[in-house]
Amino acid sequence: MNERELWNAYSTMLLRTVKRFTRIPMQTVLPSVIISTLYLLVFGTFLGSQVGSIHGFTYIQYILPGLIMMAVIINAVQETISQVFFGKFQKNIEEILVSPMPSSIIVAGFVSAGVVRGFINGTLVLLVGLLFTHIQVHSYGILFLSFLSTALLFSLLGVLNGMIVKGFDGIAILPTFILTPLTYLGGVFYSVAMLPPFWRFLSYGNPILYMINTFRYGFLGISDVSLITSFAIIFGFIFVLGATVVYLFKAGYGIKS
Repeated sequence: MNERELWNAYSTMLLRTVKRFTRIPMQTVLPSVIISTLYLLVFGTFLGSQVGSIHGFTYIQYILPGLIMMAVIINAVQETISQVFFGKFQKNIEEILVSPMPSSIIVAGFVSAGVVRGFINGTLVLLVGLLFTHIQVHSYGILFLSFLSTALLFSLLGVLNGMIVKGFDGIAILPTFILTPLTYLGGVFYSVAMLPPFWRFLSYGNPILYMINTFRYGFLGISDVSLITSFAIIFGFIFVLGATVVYLFKAGYGIKS
């Protein structure tokens, strides 16, 4: 396929996948808005007044970037898991596989839809947050790079999970039992500097900590971890996951009957 054909194939894949989740906003968009509003009310407004400031910012300002990133992570991974798994379940992924599209373009189409859904949900959470507080932007470049790399990483993770799972029960395992605990323990609601040394040491083994802190730095200019280390970890995961997903997709692992 030439460059124009590759672009047409990619844009068609992206449009198809985006149309799917925009048809059902009650399932794909509204939950993040409601959950984040509750977090902002309960933790940010009611309890935040008792917590005081963290690194010179009000508590609600401190947790808002983490809540946005949490919405991005969960929605990016849920989108690609469901796209790939239901494509297998309904057999329509076989129509894509027999097309002349390279596996990398197919994966890019799925992943881009996850990034778009993450962006939409993250933006809506930000807009809701602005009803409760004001927030500055310290670095648009860091903010964009942190969002894009994190959404890309978890979209790839969702594709891999969608290929591996065999039944409907498997769809919820990664978001519910792995990502949600890691996100809550990744510094969304607190600074790891506030933890005892042992728990602080354990927190440094949580990769989501680095993603939340790079995003928080983009907004507030503060971070509990080195930005260079954080981005090195994120891009390392992207490289490994991207190569693995494309290879397994090309081999038809988990998606061919």
